[in-house]
Amino acid sequence: MAGNPTAPTAAVPRLTSLSHGGGCGCKIAPGVLAELLKGSLPGRRYADLLVGAETSDDAAVYRLNDAQALVSTTDFFMPIVDDPFDFGCIAATNALADVYAMGGRPLLALAIVGMPINTLPHATIREILRGGEAVCERAGIPIAGGHSIDSVEPIYGLAVTGVVDPKKVKRNSSARSGDVLILGKPLGVGIFSAAFKKGVLDEAGYRAMLETTTQLNVPGMELANLEGVHAMTDVTGFGLLGHLLEMCRGSGLAAEVTAAQLPLLPGVRELARSGIATGASARNWQSYGKEVRLAPHIDAPLQALLTDPQTSGGLLVACDPDALPAVRTIFARLGFVQAAIIGQMRTGAPLVRVE
Repeated sequence: MAGNPTAPTAAVPRLTSLSHGGGCGCKIAPGVLAELLKGSLPGRRYADLLVGAETSDDAAVYRLNDAQALVSTTDFFMPIVDDPFDFGCIAATNALADVYAMGGRPLLALAIVGMPINTLPHATIREILRGGEAVCERAGIPIAGGHSIDSVEPIYGLAVTGVVDPKKVKRNSSARSGDVLILGKPLGVGIFSAAFKKGVLDEAGYRAMLETTTQLNVPGMELANLEGVHAMTDVTGFGLLGHLLEMCRGSGLAAEVTAAQLPLLPGVRELARSGIATGASARNWQSYGKEVRLAPHIDAPLQALLTDPQTSGGLLVACDPDALPAVRTIFARLGFVQAAIIGQMRTGAPLVRVE
């Protein structure tokens, strides 16, 4: 990917200076979102709507026939980095992830563009769009249109349409007791982005953040073919604990996480220990902390990593232990070298225990 972590010239404002938040840290806190959605129309009244909003899944899935279902999603946010091309790449990768998390194959995307037209040079905006186009080209799909507005803060993302075999849809609500949990990407993007805004993220850290946030979650398409893979979701703005809790609630199960096995971005523990974190991390804990049981050795920096909002985070997979070798092979072959077993689903009331 092109770009660098250095600030633009004085004539061009830093992208991150124009927004109150960045990446998936912009998400409305899960507790507030639940309150806002109370009383929403239930999707289950439509027989062909296989996946709606009931379990907070990654995308909607609508059956067309016995062999095909549409996967539909949208995702957009404010800048997490200052380089416009990199911002476009990250936002597009993140949007496509929701289709992969359902086991689907993307077909096309529509661009969602909100830009402060009188503040940012047109060339800067064009680079954001070019970043999104570059990622969609890697994914083998067109950006076939979209919508744009003049906005106070820069916003970019995609609405993505995909396709999946209805029999192979991977929901976040179908995990089974005894399933092993595998996380496809390392944690710490939110802490890295906070360090970037404070000017304390070095070049190596920026490159590591860019590498993980622009890695397409393509294993999802192959994992959909494995019967032993029972549930999938991607870890984004609510952090690992938040998205795992959604899996627990939907499946009616508890989960155990082994903190020592969590894959982490290099140096992120030290940044967390120095007090660097996002406001979204604290809001996440406030929203769902009562459903989490932390072992005594889990300190505040590690708790911050567990609730850290991930932009374009990894796939979280729940699979039968017998399917584990095949799952790990798929991740490794497709370049997800830090994919790791992090825990297991258990019978019990929906909550997460971290040991």
